[in-house]
Amino acid sequence: MMSRKINAGLLASVALIVFGVVSCVAASPASTPTVMKPAKMPRTGTISERFQSYNIEMVEVTGGRFWKPYASTKATETGDNQPSGMSASLYEYRKPIDLYNARLRKLAAALGPAYVRVSGTWANSTYFWNSDDPAPATAPSGFKGVLTRDEWKGVVDFANATDSKIVTSFAISPGTRDAKGVWTPAQATQILDYTKAVGGSIAAAEFMNEPTMPEMGGAPKGYNAAAFGRDITVFRAFAKNAAPDMLILGPGAVGEGTLIIPDPAHEMKTDAILSVTGPVFDVFSYHTYGAVSSRCASMGPDATTSSSAALSENWLSRGDQSEQYYAALRDRFEPGKPMWLTETAQAACGGDRWASTFLDTFRYLNQLGDLARRGVQVHMYNTLAASDYGLLDEKTYEPRPNYWAALLWRRLMGTTVLDPGSSPDTDLHVYAQCLRNHPGGVSLLVINADDKQARSLNVPASSERYTLTAQNLTGKQVQLNGNDLKLGADDTLPALNGVAIHSGQVTFAPASITFLAFPHADNASCLK
Repeated sequence: MMSRKINAGLLASVALIVFGVVSCVAASPASTPTVMKPAKMPRTGTISERFQSYNIEMVEVTGGRFWKPYASTKATETGDNQPSGMSASLYEYRKPIDLYNARLRKLAAALGPAYVRVSGTWANSTYFWNSDDPAPATAPSGFKGVLTRDEWKGVVDFANATDSKIVTSFAISPGTRDAKGVWTPAQATQILDYTKAVGGSIAAAEFMNEPTMPEMGGAPKGYNAAAFGRDITVFRAFAKNAAPDMLILGPGAVGEGTLIIPDPAHEMKTDAILSVTGPVFDVFSYHTYGAVSSRCASMGPDATTSSSAALSENWLSRGDQSEQYYAALRDRFEPGKPMWLTETAQAACGGDRWASTFLDTFRYLNQLGDLARRGVQVHMYNTLAASDYGLLDEKTYEPRPNYWAALLWRRLMGTTVLDPGSSPDTDLHVYAQCLRNHPGGVSLLVINADDKQARSLNVPASSERYTLTAQNLTGKQVQLNGNDLKLGADDTLPALNGVAIHSGQVTFAPASITFLAFPHADNASCLK
C-alpha cells in the first residue's frame, strides 16, 4: 500500500506552497514553468448543470446483500439475491438506507443540483410490491428482491429534498416476461404511475443495468443481442407513450475499453447490441471501472490494480480510454447523441481498500476534468454511501476525501469548459472551466500526481487558491489549505475559503490537488 507520511520539515514546506510562496521543495525540472492565461482560454463546450451526480444502489433502498466491507468481521451469509455465479462470501446484508436521515440529506443537497441514479445489478431482478399491505417475505418467482411503496417513496422524497432528479432502470428478469420470453412493461408501468402519484418523476432511465453482462445481472439464461433488440423495441414504445418526458438512456454497457472485458463466449458486446437496436436511445450511456477490486481477484491479475499504481498515468488515463472506446461506438451507431457516464468508481466489486482514501481523489477529479473536456454531459459516482467506494461512510455518513473533492468541484467548476493549453509536464494535469456564479471568472483544476516533486505554473493574474493535501495518502483525513476538513456542530459544512495569491509562479506540492479561482479574469466565453 502506498503511504506518504510527512515530517515536520516537509509540512512547513507544504504550508509555504499552499499559500503560493516558492518553498524549499524541489520545483519542476522544467526550466520555465508553463504560462496559464485564464482571460484568453477558449471555450470548448458545455456540460450539464447536473454533471456531477451519484448512484444509490437499488439494493440499498430495498435492503439486501451488497459488497461486504473489508473491515467487516461478520460470518458469511447465504442467500440468492446476489449476482449469478458470484461467491456468497463477497456480500453482506444491509438494512434499507435511511433516505430521511438529516445528515445524509444535508450532504447530498450540498452537491445539488444532481441526478440520483437508483439502479445497479440488483435492480434487474427487483419486484415492485405495489400495495400498502406487508410485502412478501420472499420475492415472487422470477425475481430476487422486493421494493415496497414506502421504500420508493423515500427515493422520491429524497430527490425532492436534495435538488436531485431520479434516474433508474427496470426489472428484466424472467418474472417480467411473457410465455415467449418477451419483456412486458407491467412492472415498469406500476413504478412510473406510483412515482407520479407521490409527487415525483423519473427524468431518465436505462432499460436494464449493464446488458453486456446479462446472466450475471439476472437476465434469462442465453440472453443475447437479438433478445435485447427485441426487448428494447417494446420498451421504447412503452416509454414514449407512458413517460414521454423521460430520457431513454442506453445501452449502459460496461467492461470494454479497459482491462475488464465481458466473457467472450457471450454475444453481448456493445457493437453487437447496437447493430441490432439501431438508433433508439436519446442519450448514449455507458459505465466504466478501471479495474475490479481485490474482492474479485479471481478474474485474474490483469483485471485488478494496486495502490502503488494509483498516481500513474496508466491508471489516471483509464477513464479517458473507456470514453474513447464508447465514443467511437456512439459516433458509429448513435451519431450526435449526448454521452452520460451513469456508473463509475475506483474499482468494480465495491472498490479497493484505498477507494475511501485521499489516494483515490486524484483519479476521481482527474476523471471529472478529463471527461468534461471530452464533452461527457453527466458523470455518476458509485456510490453516495455504500461499500468502500462511497462518497460517505455507509454507517456514519461521515464525508470521505472524495466527498470534499466533489463539494469543491460543485462550488467552483461551472458548466462551460475551457481549453487551458497544453502542459509539457505529464505529472501535472490541468483543466479549466468557467468559475461558477462569477460571470467572466475562470477556475483551474491542477493535479500534481508526482508524490515526490513539486511542480509549477506561471499565472499572470491574482487568484484564490484551494489546495487539498493529506499527511497520509491512504488515510481518510484531508486538509484544505492546511486545515482539516470536517463537519461542525449540527453537521455544519466548513467554510471552503480560498487563500489569495499574487500573480507569478505558483508551486504545487507533491501529491496535491489545487483549484485556482480567477473571479476577475474577464474571459469572454464566461461572460454569458
